[in-house]
Amino acid sequence: MSIYDGIGGAESVRAAVESFYTRVLGDSRLAGFFADVDISRLKAHQRAFIAAALGGPEVYAGRDMAAAHAGLGLTDAHFDAVVAHLADTLTELSVPGDRIAEIAAALAPLREQIVSAPGLSG
Repeated sequence: MSIYDGIGGAESVRAAVESFYTRVLGDSRLAGFFADVDISRLKAHQRAFIAAALGGPEVYAGRDMAAAHAGLGLTDAHFDAVVAHLADTLTELSVPGDRIAEIAAALAPLREQIVSAPGLSG
């Protein structure tokens, strides 16, 4: 069974994305990065990305992670904060800890594509 199916499929991904962005947009370290972003569009991209990354049937057709985050000056601290918000979101949605660890492992390789200022604190 894929991680996607194990967490409840599309309905769970949708709930996770909604809760996740509530957390991220409420975080003063991260909110500024979204000031001029169409959040509804971003959520749709995020749902497709997460679903595809977790083995779901959706196809992610957005930009690659490096292109999507180029020029933002994201640091390891920013990446870690986002991952923490995702883990908290999944915990809130009763996703089992072993599934959260699988998801974190699946997303960890994206750090090198997203972080452009690794030595700086956020």
